[in-house]
Amino acid sequence: MKVWIVWLPNVGKSTLFNALTKSYAAEAANFPFCTIEPNSGIVNVNDERMDILQKTVNWSKTVPANVEFVDIAGIVEWASKWEWLWNKFLANIREADAILQVVRIFEDSNVHHVSWNVNPKRDVEIINAELILADLETLEKRMWENIKKSRSWDKEAKAKEEIYEKLKPHLESGKLAITLDLDEEEKNLIKDLFLLTNKPFIYACNVSENQLDMDQSKLRELTWITDASIPIIAISVKMELDMMEFSPQDRKEYLSEMWITSNPTDELIKTCFDSLWLQYYFTAWEIEVRAWTIHKWWKAPQAAGRIHTDFEKKFIKADVVNWKDLVDAWWWAKAREQWKVKMEWKEYVVQDWDVMLFKFWG
Repeated sequence: MKVWIVWLPNVGKSTLFNALTKSYAAEAANFPFCTIEPNSGIVNVNDERMDILQKTVNWSKTVPANVEFVDIAGIVEWASKWEWLWNKFLANIREADAILQVVRIFEDSNVHHVSWNVNPKRDVEIINAELILADLETLEKRMWENIKKSRSWDKEAKAKEEIYEKLKPHLESGKLAITLDLDEEEKNLIKDLFLLTNKPFIYACNVSENQLDMDQSKLRELTWITDASIPIIAISVKMELDMMEFSPQDRKEYLSEMWITSNPTDELIKTCFDSLWLQYYFTAWEIEVRAWTIHKWWKAPQAAGRIHTDFEKKFIKADVVNWKDLVDAWWWAKAREQWKVKMEWKEYVVQDWDVMLFKFWG
């Protein structure tokens, strides 16, 4: 799954990409458009449960879940008028599964702002307006193509026409497509539009170190992101860059001194993962502890198919145990003795805390 990092130039998005990927792959400079070609990096979803499970199964290796982050060129107001820049941007961002928007909150006279001053609300409106304009162009073209079909009493075309008539004023009012209240059937009918604003959005507010205690209400007040369904997180990109070379223990101690109990980058990565409606289950044996990424609400055969497609086709049942119960029992055999391992069949919906062992036809 790909999360694309976008925003205006000089807000810290390339530096955030470097902090997330623990690399210096993306050039971060104090001038606009220093990022031209996309930079891509795979980032692990850190989960302390894996370390605990690892010790339980005799220090085997761990394979965590991961997300791919992509840093692309910043866009500016009226970017859609700059054909070469806009087409390149659109070609890149259409590949995104989710969009991570970096909003500048921090004040620093040494870091130039493309609009000359820091104004989070204005910046949010600029980016959203450009994305919405692109979506309106796509929608209007499709509405025109759909008219002939709907007049011939094509049932699907008629259903789409009704949704398009709700979606158009919603976009024109400056709202993201993903915030329109649609049921699952209606959402499926607009999937083929591939709207930019119909992707999950996550906002990372780039704050100074002394602003890290800013609560959700203050962040939403500054940015005017009032829709509670859209995640918004405070992160100090400068501080993350300063900690790039820290060991995990040094990082923990440094954050603790600032009264920060959770790792901000870990929180951001997990939020992106959750926004894509992803979760994972574990397999744990002597060789390795592995997190297998699946969509939420997947059933046991689909989850087995993540390991090998044959596992889904030949699925019989799964032995399932809560990760904590397995740790407390110290091993599968003891967990079975304590009746902690359950036998689940094809209709079982996999849970985030499950450790699973599949049985299938040979």
